[in-house]
Amino acid sequence: MRKRFWIPAALAGLAALGFFGIAPGYLEGRMNKVDGQPLIAVSPEAEALHKSLLIVDLHSDTLLWQRDLTRSADRGHEDLPRLKAGNVALQVFASTTKSPKGQNYDANSADTDNITLLAIAQRQPRRTWSSLLERSLFHAEKLDAAVAKADGQLLKVTGEVSFDKLLAAHGQAHGPVGAMLSVEGLHNLEGKLENLDKLYAAGFRMAGLTHFFDNELAGSMHGMAKGGLTPFGRHVMGRMESIGMIVDIAHCSHQCVAEILATARRPVVSSHGGVQAVCKVNRNLSDAEIKGVAKTGGVIGIGYWDAAICDTSPRAIAKSIRHVRDLVGIQFVGLGSDYDGGTTVRFDTSHLVQITQALLDEGFTVDEIRAVMGGNALRLIRAGIVPLGS
Repeated sequence: MRKRFWIPAALAGLAALGFFGIAPGYLEGRMNKVDGQPLIAVSPEAEALHKSLLIVDLHSDTLLWQRDLTRSADRGHEDLPRLKAGNVALQVFASTTKSPKGQNYDANSADTDNITLLAIAQRQPRRTWSSLLERSLFHAEKLDAAVAKADGQLLKVTGEVSFDKLLAAHGQAHGPVGAMLSVEGLHNLEGKLENLDKLYAAGFRMAGLTHFFDNELAGSMHGMAKGGLTPFGRHVMGRMESIGMIVDIAHCSHQCVAEILATARRPVVSSHGGVQAVCKVNRNLSDAEIKGVAKTGGVIGIGYWDAAICDTSPRAIAKSIRHVRDLVGIQFVGLGSDYDGGTTVRFDTSHLVQITQALLDEGFTVDEIRAVMGGNALRLIRAGIVPLGS
């Protein structure tokens, strides 16, 4: 009798071990890849220049995964040791809370969600299993715990004081990496404007209105209806601008983007993506949209994965950057990797010198490279996180 009971119990235990212990890491290993293709040769000139840069990446999804941000990992695209190796001054960490089954660039409904199962498999608190808001608040807690554990090597940026502290410390030999929170889709408000204040209190200073499906704020480029801003979305956008949260148009439908650009009172960002002129994928920006972002004083973050640049090479990244520069000016373009966002890239964040070399090879000046690699994003962030009227 004992044997009959013991065998099913043991099998159940092994299944649980696989689900909770092995599955999350296995899944991430399959989703966040480095493609293994050859890197370009890096010159001493590029190495020296890269070490002098203030580098900002406007979007990564690292907080989604069950990893210790402070420790070097053998999977994924970034962690604190790799950020420091790549000379990153400020990383924007997105909170992604919902992802439809069969996710694609063309059309997705909001009826299903992959992240619920991931939250359970990663043994996140039960409150995150059924609440999108709680998932974002948990991501903020993860970042806070990493900051506390990092012994001064990670600094959370939430306002002018912490921003200026980061810049002042960057020239020091052991200066910290800055970390700022963003939201990938404000469906995590769960239809309540007051939840925006909860996100702000947790440290979120940037947010995109949509992700891969239409929601109660706006249409997604990958949704079913692909409509514009709803009355609730307009209300949320106005509140974001007032309190000092940067509006991100990444993943918004073309109508949503047009309506945001027409009504924006502050610079907006496209945190991660590409440009249609170089890579004709629906989520990438048209020339008219690029001009609209520039008109607000905003920044377009160029991604590193194939759907953003139709390649993964550093020279393809430089080609998209060059298009924005030639169209509207160097001051409106930056970096938006989408690291750890279910993407396959050529290099992880420890090898960002690859972009510096590619820009040099493409004839960019040193001042242009400084602007692209971080100067433009720093300008946007410093302006955007100050509440209106301050």
